[in-house]
Amino acid sequence: MSYVEMPGANVPIRMWADPKTVEGAAMQQLRNVATLPWIKGLAVMPDVHYGKGATVGSVIAMQGAVCPAAVGVDIGCGMSAVKTSLTASDLPDDLSRLRSKIEQAIPVGRGMHEEPVEPGRFHGVPTGGWDDFWGRFDGVADSVKFRQERAVKQMGSLGSGNHFIEFCLDESGSVWLMLHSGSRNIGKELADHHIGVARELPHNQGLVDRDLAVFIADTPQMAAYRNDLFWAQEYAKYNRMLMMALFKDVIRKEFKKAAPSFEQEISCHHNYVAEERYDGMDLLVTRKGAIRAGSGDYGIIPGSMGTGSYIVKGLGNEASFNSASHGAGRKMSRNAAKKRFSTQDLEEQTRGVECRKDSGVVDEIPGAYKSIDKVIEQQTDLVQVVAKIKQVVCVKG
Repeated sequence: MSYVEMPGANVPIRMWADPKTVEGAAMQQLRNVATLPWIKGLAVMPDVHYGKGATVGSVIAMQGAVCPAAVGVDIGCGMSAVKTSLTASDLPDDLSRLRSKIEQAIPVGRGMHEEPVEPGRFHGVPTGGWDDFWGRFDGVADSVKFRQERAVKQMGSLGSGNHFIEFCLDESGSVWLMLHSGSRNIGKELADHHIGVARELPHNQGLVDRDLAVFIADTPQMAAYRNDLFWAQEYAKYNRMLMMALFKDVIRKEFKKAAPSFEQEISCHHNYVAEERYDGMDLLVTRKGAIRAGSGDYGIIPGSMGTGSYIVKGLGNEASFNSASHGAGRKMSRNAAKKRFSTQDLEEQTRGVECRKDSGVVDEIPGAYKSIDKVIEQQTDLVQVVAKIKQVVCVKG
C-alpha cells in the first residue's frame, strides 16, 4: 500500500491507514497537528489511534520546534529482540516454570530491584559510560531529582500497561527473545514536567489544542527539554539492554544442556525525537508510536499478547520520514476492553500461550487490538518482513 494524502492546514496528511477506519477524535488530532506553524510534514502509520494531544502512530517533522506530547509520556519506549540457537525441540511441554523464572529475575508492574543491577555481571553488556550517564542526572529538571534512587533500582525492570517480555518461535521453529519497555517512571515524570512547562509559554496560548504546546529553538525551555529528553531516551535504551541481559541469563540457566547462543540484538525506540535532514532542512522528527525504518534499519513491530509479531527491515521511504508503525495499535480503549471482554474471552484468545489470564490484563486482550497482519500489509512500501514470530510465553506487567 502507498499512502493516501489528505489536505491539512499547513501540510498534507500522508496516511498509511485507511481514513475510513480512523476514529473521528484521532482524525481531528491529525488536523490539529497540521495547523502548527512550525510543521514541515506529517506521516500517519497504519496503527494510528487517539492519544494525548497527538495520535499514537504519527510522525511529525518540525523545524525549530518540538512538541513534548508528540513524543509521548513514556520517553524512549521501544522494543528489543534477539534470535537464539534454541529451537522448538528444546522446549519442555510445560512452560510455566520458565515464565516464573523470568518474573523472578525481572521486576514487573511498579516493582524494582532490591539492589541496582550491575552491568558487569553480564557477558556482552558494556561496562563503560554508566558513571557519566548517572552523573548527567544532576542536570535534569529539579522536580524529579529526588527520584534518582528509585530510577537506579528500576533500571532493568518491565513496568506495566502494554509492556511485556516474550519467549517466541518463528515459522522455522527458532526461538526468539523479545521485550517491550521504556524509561519507566522517571521518563514519565520528566515528560509530565515539560508538558506542563510548555502549556504555559506565551507562544502556545493561541493553539487549537494546548496539549500540542511546543518548545522553540534557542530558548532555555527547549534546551532543558532536549537535555532531559535525550537522557530519558538513553535510560530507556539501557533499561531494555539490562532486561535482555537478565532474560538471556534465565535462558542460559533453564536450557543449560542446549548451551544457547544469541545473535545480534535488534533494538528500536518508538516514542522519541531524532534530528534528521529532509529536503535540505534540518528537522526535529518525533515518532510517537512509530519506528525508524531507514534503508536497512532492522525494526520490531509487535502484535498483541496472543498474536504474532514481525521482525522487519526498513525500505527508506522518505515520504514517511523513514518510518513505520510500532505495533498493531489499539482499536478500543482499555475501559472499553474491560467492559466488553471477560477472563473467559482472554483464556480463549491466548490459548497456547503461557501467560496471565486474570482480570488484571483483560484490557490487553488480543481483541482490543487491530490485526497485526493487516497493519503489516498496509506498509509494504515502508518495510520488508524478515521473520514472523509467535509467543509461547508472555510476561505482562
